[in-house]
Amino acid sequence: MHAARTFATAVIVALFWQGGAGATDLPPEQAALHVLNRLAYGPRPGDIERVTQMGVQRYIDSQLHPESIPMPATLTARLDALETARQPAGRTLAQLLAVREMAKDEGEEGKAKRRAVVVNMTEQTAEARLARAVDSPRQLEEVMVDFWFNHFNVFEGKGLDRALVASYERDAIRPYALGSFRDLLGATAHHPAMLFYLDNWLSTADGFVPRGRPNARIKTAGLNENYARELMELHTLGVDGGYTQRDVRALARMLTGWTFNPRALALRNEGFIFDARRHDKGDKQWLGHTVHGGGQDEGEYALDVLAMHPATAHHLSYELAQYFVQDAPPPALVDRMARSYLASKGDIRTVLATLFASPEFLAPEAQGAKFKTPYQFVVSAARAGSAPLAEIKPVLGALNRLGMPLYGCQTPDGYKNTEAAWLNPDALSRRIGIATAMGRALDAGALQATLGGTVSARTRAAVAASPEPLRAAMLLGGPDFMQR
Repeated sequence: MHAARTFATAVIVALFWQGGAGATDLPPEQAALHVLNRLAYGPRPGDIERVTQMGVQRYIDSQLHPESIPMPATLTARLDALETARQPAGRTLAQLLAVREMAKDEGEEGKAKRRAVVVNMTEQTAEARLARAVDSPRQLEEVMVDFWFNHFNVFEGKGLDRALVASYERDAIRPYALGSFRDLLGATAHHPAMLFYLDNWLSTADGFVPRGRPNARIKTAGLNENYARELMELHTLGVDGGYTQRDVRALARMLTGWTFNPRALALRNEGFIFDARRHDKGDKQWLGHTVHGGGQDEGEYALDVLAMHPATAHHLSYELAQYFVQDAPPPALVDRMARSYLASKGDIRTVLATLFASPEFLAPEAQGAKFKTPYQFVVSAARAGSAPLAEIKPVLGALNRLGMPLYGCQTPDGYKNTEAAWLNPDALSRRIGIATAMGRALDAGALQATLGGTVSARTRAAVAASPEPLRAAMLLGGPDFMQR
């Protein structure tokens, strides 16, 4: 087996550095494959023919309105069986807190029970995401859930967020993935997962003293700027959005008192609260304006301003164009998308429609111009192979080995989606190893038919010259498949 893998690696690496399929004009089948690789996680068997017959524009229109696409009964039943993915955040948090106490009181047995509960939470949360990504016909919705979760990243491994990630994705990301950006921004800002991850739940006006504890030394006392900084730098305006450190501090003051109580969340499922006692009631100078003390309204005002700021329109348009078109997106396209964003008052569906209707999106030079992230690679391989996603652990293990653990980005900027971030010899070797493992159970002929015109003549020749057991691995590990 080691010799076979070495053979496959050598051939695939040679193919890769020679280049994959070159850019060509887009006949109907190639246009269908292009939108399946961008609006979806690649084709499943029969998808290219189906999209070719229905027409690319009709497919795009249907994907922009996922509510019109029926969900498979088997997928719905699978999701319904995942308790962590369905239950309120408070119940999941209560379970986590309970086993934490158990681990303190019962030694190794308690720690083992805690690990089992945490693993179950992690796997059920991941299964809900991956099952949808592989099997849902509402592919653009899944792509945008991943895009926005990454944009508003929280790290599952930080404390209480282990129990809050499922609710965060379900309640703060998914409902707004194709809707109003202001609504999406507000949902993430109010969710306990974000409040906890970037520490705003601890932020108070300077000098705040808890009631009845005048001499207490508590970690909640004092202003925390983490969320305010990332809110402007990552979530809205962008690093070059024209704000200063003074603006960061002023926004942090405006957001004091935006918090949650873990105990109230666990006992009564009470999420976001505004604690007026912690709030900085003074006037602030922010982005050139005077903001008078107004309690929670100050933070809501800030979200209103940030959501409709021209710098936000440009920043988000750039990120979307980079994701769907090219690593260095055409400036003219970004500008048109930004104008569409402002004219539609931040309607994500309208901005995407502008993008997908643009000549840049279907231009020959955009075909195959994006290198798949590890997540896109693994999900698209599962879809192309049409193998049942029975076990989640191997998929999570593959993502870990490829350096992109699901919900595992520790920094708030999320994972990159560019070729420079993911293409290197070590990463390529790891992908080939995973392709070899996945390819063992697949029929190479059926896989090649599913991938259609994406398989170049050079790759087809290399596959045909390879031993039969390695042919599916050659297709999944080849340069054509790693591009989208």
